[in-house]
Amino acid sequence: MAFAHLDVRRFCALLICTMFVSVPSNAEIKVNPPEDFEIVDPGYLGYLSLQWQPPLFLDNFKDCPIEYELKYRNIGSKYWKTIITKNLHYKDGFDLNKGVEAKIHTLVPAQCTNGLEVRSSWSEATYWTSPRGNEDTKVREMDCVYYNWQHLLCSWKPGVSAHLVTNYQLFYWFEGLKHAIQCPDYIKANGKNTGCRFPHLESSDYKDFYICVNGSSESHPIQPSYFIFQLQNIVKPLPPEYLSLTVENSEEVNLRWSMPKGPIPAKCFIYEIEFTEDDTTWVVRTLHLFGKNTTTVENE
Repeated sequence: MAFAHLDVRRFCALLICTMFVSVPSNAEIKVNPPEDFEIVDPGYLGYLSLQWQPPLFLDNFKDCPIEYELKYRNIGSKYWKTIITKNLHYKDGFDLNKGVEAKIHTLVPAQCTNGLEVRSSWSEATYWTSPRGNEDTKVREMDCVYYNWQHLLCSWKPGVSAHLVTNYQLFYWFEGLKHAIQCPDYIKANGKNTGCRFPHLESSDYKDFYICVNGSSESHPIQPSYFIFQLQNIVKPLPPEYLSLTVENSEEVNLRWSMPKGPIPAKCFIYEIEFTEDDTTWVVRTLHLFGKNTTTVENE
């Protein structure tokens, strides 16, 4: 019988070497962050594009579905919005009265890295509109109403420190327009713009609607103001065309009215009724009648 003789010291050294040439651990697998990360303003009054390029040295992950985790917010906000994407760009709306910050890193899935997802370090970017003008030169008391879901009207007051010669201009944009558009029909007071009557806004409902009101003055710069809303959330319907009241007995009054005309569906209306019995105390009731146009008020 033949015996193999191996020195104990050599056996231990061989065992240690074997341990060090094993498959690299996940801690040794690294990936670079995306390149050329930036926030781009295409001129849509707050609808910005976040874009980047693939990270360097991806040869080791050619067959892996690389993804990117993107976080972004307005500066000062408590919460980050987060998305996971395979694309090299992402678009969303921001309040340009504040700065914007974003960060992104590369994700390599677990099937490519011995069972654990690998993430790169963060790449960061910020964006601010060009600062100009004093805060008190911005318009005040901006108010926009979408009358009867048909006609949008916005009005404002000049900034408290704006000079008398200051005049304001309004620009707006929503998805579907090729570029921002200036108000075509200004409301004026003493020759100055104090509001805007908008044209028919086709296909603008249920979309973010962006507005910028900036100004011009020969003496000092005017700080612009930015606004974002959706039209269906600022609708003011017409009142009913008529209201009839009949007294059935001493304890019951019947009210009947017409449903307001226009494109607003009947199911969307909520009615508020105010009534009084002694000319001093008014009672308010809010009614969900689902398209009905009659109710009964009983004497309590």
